[in-house]
Amino acid sequence: MLTRRDWLVTLATVPPITALARPALAQAWPSRPVRIVVPFAAGGGTDVLARILANGLSDRLGAIVVVENRTGAGGNLALENVIRAPADGYSLLMGTNGAMAVNRHLYHNLGFDPLKDLAPVSLAFRIEHLLAVSNALPARFVAELVAAAKARPGVLTFGSAGTGSMIHLAGELFRLKTGIEITHVPYRGGGPAMNDLVAGTINMMFDSLPSAEPQVKAGRVQALALCGTRRHPLLPALPTMEEAGLPGYAAASTGGLFAPQGTPAAVVERVAAAVRELVDSTAFREGMGRSGGDAVAAGPAELAAMMIRESEQWGTVVRAARISA
Repeated sequence: MLTRRDWLVTLATVPPITALARPALAQAWPSRPVRIVVPFAAGGGTDVLARILANGLSDRLGAIVVVENRTGAGGNLALENVIRAPADGYSLLMGTNGAMAVNRHLYHNLGFDPLKDLAPVSLAFRIEHLLAVSNALPARFVAELVAAAKARPGVLTFGSAGTGSMIHLAGELFRLKTGIEITHVPYRGGGPAMNDLVAGTINMMFDSLPSAEPQVKAGRVQALALCGTRRHPLLPALPTMEEAGLPGYAAASTGGLFAPQGTPAAVVERVAAAVRELVDSTAFREGMGRSGGDAVAAGPAELAAMMIRESEQWGTVVRAARISA
């Protein structure tokens, strides 16, 4: 017959139920659909790329991966939704660098911090930006554009997809790096801004490479430089900003997967490994490329460091340009 002391000794050697549940959860995952919450409307660039990723992950993980669009507050509603979700691996965020690294500087009293309350999983894609000018503007090189802006401070205009958007911040970074004064004209989306650039209503615009490339190739606008650190196969003759005489300038949009803090490490690593496998796939890279994204993987530690760097860079721009949302 077991004494009370025997029971206590036995119980002390049995792991807590929660300790047993965590490995079991990781091993059984995924046993039901996984959702990727996208902070933007269906049909937009980030949404399209997220759906390509979701389809690929469905095959790799052996479970349905669905995209759920939650718009509003510059992406903050989607961030909060995932932050408050159970940390069980069934809720992931498609976090852009704008939502993850910039919003924390644009919006006050968020009630959460994306870089602290979300766990990085894997980078998935990168979208390059370029600088384009109206054909009506007699500038075909970055140096000529800078000279024209310095000759007429505050007269030249640049359009964007809205205050605080990445293409707005790309323009503000350019202004700060060159010391010129140009006037920001916000639009409700990049499409209307590009239409006005084609019409000559605005003088210049920083736009995503996939969006601007058809207008550039058709000769409706003039591309002056790529905002990345190396040339891109879509426009191989287009120089980078450094090649155009502006070293230290870099601006791009990125998309990566994030999970609620506390999500089992085994689940995070499994998703990250699945993304790495997809990026190694020619079919996946080509699918991303046709939709405007460059497939690229980076694990949790690398993605975390990247978001910290992005936050520091764009936080400096937001403060210097006195931008708020």
